Amino acid sequence: MLLVDTNIVANLLLDGPQGPSARALYAQDPDWTTEPLLFVELTNVLATGLRQKRLSSAQAESALARAHEMLDGYLHLTPDRQVLAVAARYGISGYDARFVCAALEIGSPLVTEDAGLRRKVPEATCSMAEALA
Repeated sequence: MLLVDTNIVANLLLDGPQGPSARALYAQDPDWTTEPLLFVELTNVLATGLRQKRLSSAQAESALARAHEMLDGYLHLTPDRQVLAVAARYGISGYDARFVCAALEIGSPLVTEDAGLRRKVPEATCSMAEALA
């Protein structure tokens, strides 16, 4: 099972710059889980794509539907108090802390391309390249 960050799912669904790595990761292990906040963040990514005219409404709606198909039923909700403690412990945002807290709870590193987050929390995160190795 892989715990994935929003940037991994967005690259997979929108064929972003790291789309090939995201596809390889999904092919290697399609058992993905995430924190429910992913859908808030992904919706924002899609709304930005619509606003900047990089995505059509149909593309955005399709990506969101595919994300739900992949991840509904595989969400790990993290308790707010634990998230707050993780944010304070590592000096990270509450958003990032939700994903890190989930990683710590399930004992699987968060796969993320956020290099800053990986530097701050190396024991609970890894890059796609590391996950693929």
